Amino acid sequence: MKYGVNELRKMYLEFFESKEHLAMKSFSLVPHNDKSLLLINSGMAPLKPYFTGQEIPPRKRVTTCQKCIRTGDIENVGKTARHGTFFEMLGNFSFGDYFKREAINWSWEFLTEVVGLEKDRLYPSVYLEDDEAFDIWNKEMGIPENKIFRFGKADNFWEHGAGPCGPCSEIYYDRGEKYGCGKPDCTVGCDCDRYMEVWNNVFTQFSNDGNGNYEELVQKNIDTGMGLERLAVVVQDVDSIFDVDTLEALRNKVCELAGVTYKTDENKDVSIRLITDHIRSVTFMISDGIMPTNEGRGYVLRRLLRRAARHGRLLGIEGTFLAKLSNTVIEVSKDGYPELDEKKEFIFTVLTQEEDKFNKTIDQGLSILDELIEQLSVSDNKVLSGDDAFKLYDTYGFPLDLTKEILEEKGYGLDEAGFKAAMEEQRVKARNARKTTNYMGADVTVYQEIDPAITSVFVGYDKLVNESKISVMTTEEEITNALTEGQNGTIIVDETVFYATMGGQEGDKGTISNENGTFKVEETIKLQGGKVGHVGHMTQGVLKINDVVTMEVCKSNRDNTCKNHSATHLLQKALRTVLGSHVEQQGSLVTNDRLRFDFSHFQALSKEELEKVEAIVNEQIIAALPVVTQVMNIEEAKKTGAMALFGEKYADDVRVVSMGDFSIELCGGTHVANTSSIMLFKIVSEAGIAAGVRRIEALTGMSVLNYYKNVEKELHDTAKVLKAEPGMLVKKVEALQDELKTLSSENESLKNKLANSSLGDVLNNVIEVKGVKLLATSVDNVDMNSLRNLGDQLKEKIGECVIVLASKVAADKVNLIVMATDECIKKGAHAGNLIKELATLVGGGGGGRPNMAQAGGKNPDGIATLIEQAKEALNNQIA
Repeated sequence: MKYGVNELRKMYLEFFESKEHLAMKSFSLVPHNDKSLLLINSGMAPLKPYFTGQEIPPRKRVTTCQKCIRTGDIENVGKTARHGTFFEMLGNFSFGDYFKREAINWSWEFLTEVVGLEKDRLYPSVYLEDDEAFDIWNKEMGIPENKIFRFGKADNFWEHGAGPCGPCSEIYYDRGEKYGCGKPDCTVGCDCDRYMEVWNNVFTQFSNDGNGNYEELVQKNIDTGMGLERLAVVVQDVDSIFDVDTLEALRNKVCELAGVTYKTDENKDVSIRLITDHIRSVTFMISDGIMPTNEGRGYVLRRLLRRAARHGRLLGIEGTFLAKLSNTVIEVSKDGYPELDEKKEFIFTVLTQEEDKFNKTIDQGLSILDELIEQLSVSDNKVLSGDDAFKLYDTYGFPLDLTKEILEEKGYGLDEAGFKAAMEEQRVKARNARKTTNYMGADVTVYQEIDPAITSVFVGYDKLVNESKISVMTTEEEITNALTEGQNGTIIVDETVFYATMGGQEGDKGTISNENGTFKVEETIKLQGGKVGHVGHMTQGVLKINDVVTMEVCKSNRDNTCKNHSATHLLQKALRTVLGSHVEQQGSLVTNDRLRFDFSHFQALSKEELEKVEAIVNEQIIAALPVVTQVMNIEEAKKTGAMALFGEKYADDVRVVSMGDFSIELCGGTHVANTSSIMLFKIVSEAGIAAGVRRIEALTGMSVLNYYKNVEKELHDTAKVLKAEPGMLVKKVEALQDELKTLSSENESLKNKLANSSLGDVLNNVIEVKGVKLLATSVDNVDMNSLRNLGDQLKEKIGECVIVLASKVAADKVNLIVMATDECIKKGAHAGNLIKELATLVGGGGGGRPNMAQAGGKNPDGIATLIEQAKEALNNQIA
């Protein structure tokens, strides 16, 4: 039976659940606490803390189907049917539980008995020196020796720098001669498509110290990886991943929109495959809250999206089309990823807005490229520089292949070596800026030396004081048994009333003390493995490991933070009420003195919208809504309509915070008991921080009163300076503006008279150059604006002409204006090119349009030469 992709995913997870594995949902594509990755690129990547022992897994046996993105071969996507950026990785993992025997047995059982692949078409491989795995395949599984392949370290040993590593055992499937290369020695390991690797068991049994020295691990692990799409290729007996059922449906949609047929034109096939792949990546990335930007993972998204849009143009698809394709991605994938369907309207909006931007960008790029080609024609240069090509690519998102194509059409070449050098220079800068991290992709800290079995329980939702025992103490460099007066450090206890910074809420402050000493908590942080770190310094005495201490949270700090946190819930609902359901939280910061809320919206809020939002929040505060928190199952919580944080992964049981019937959200933070405690709410700013993301900053409670107190003070101080009563300030300012306008007009008039006066009678200096009138002259101490006015006046007096005006305004400053009328332009005059040539004579540079250009210079001594050279420069332009 030819199982579909969605069936195979379900079969795999259910099979390993039957082997006592915990089936976990796919993690977000955004790595958590891992600076070594921009995007999750394997099933193992989000599970690193369990492999290293830094966190205790929810079960020793886990299975997942993880969404992954790899962009290392992005340039080859579309050009071959092998390459893609998005894929799903099936995985079964053991953290110190089962090992080689079970892993090998279960992989064989799933492939042959569950999926039904023919046993005689399956070929295992093992690491050259892994006799244990070889014997399991041969003696226990009954696979003949001649069907088991031994490969070296490059193929069958997994390691990534220092850290856990080990041999691999892969399983290959013989797809038949029709997929082969035809060579007589074609066998497992050949580069052709006949023998396809479908399963890879990694036996993590060693630790590499980074210098090639290996130690046996006490806790041996299993890390299995199997590409879901690859498995589907084998099961469905199709040419490539682009022919499996889900991708075929998407590929057909691309063809439908473009009005083309797959496999009739190789150039079109490249575009069809590229769009099919890239639209999957961008759909999943946006569903995980990634937005298009010019750096990091946001840049990866923008690049993939723009490549797809560009190839849509090549196929002849008109207008925006990516949202239509994304809908197909969602329809074929929502069985495994229901969040896609939940976020589809948001995904469509982001795609369409970014596609619109790119359509404008590509038109802008074409315009700039036209200018560069014009410059090449003037200079008789036939090759566009690599720097110019890279600027088009990097700044304007203009694809290199399109630049090459257009240049070739017009008979020009491109310095590809120079382009690659500019690209490499940027990569080096990015590489040097990347932080040095450990195997986990995190900064190395003292906290990683703490026993992972130690945890902390938060008990501070309804109290601010408790007693607990100190379980761990550290200085800034090492774990210690005591902290004494003056020392900085971190204290971890069994139970704490201190809320740790997370979910946008800043952690608590306060004290930890007993009769022997006091520790001031300045910051509370969440550590790996469910530990809470209380960071601060000893103000007196000494505290020791195992001491029983009193934990006391600063009440005013907590109360004010709660007001701001509860206000963000009211704010989000108010924004959705005023702007629409597309509003999603993109980030937040809640402290004791302010709140910041980032949300998805695609334009600035109007004054009226901000006023409505603010009024709604204050209405709910005055309504004195009870704030009720319930703990329930995640599925039950979703049925209540509770808002969830975009891209967040929740536990099975969650806290649901309700504020009357107005707002209901999943939230682990601390809140007021009643909205009336918030007192007041005031928005102080609204701005854009990224494409499609806006930010509101606001105040609550006494901070609002203090805000108005400061505004009132500024009002009175301003009134004092203007010698007016506060109530008369508007009239006073209006009168001053009128007076300033009159004075400014008089000033401009005087400057123009002075400029005309200093110019004298220059009309006698007008000459003709090949039938074009030219006036080139200088005038002292005239600013650029007045110089432009003077040029306009001279054009009116002379008629059709070219004007060149230079003015010395300081010992090291020159202003320069060149103007050309329409008839002169028709004869070849170009103000921009003329000023570019003349400005060098006064130590400057500039440019502009054919009819008007301006420049600055640093050498007034060159003005006389410039005036003399103007005639020759114009002569060279006129045909």
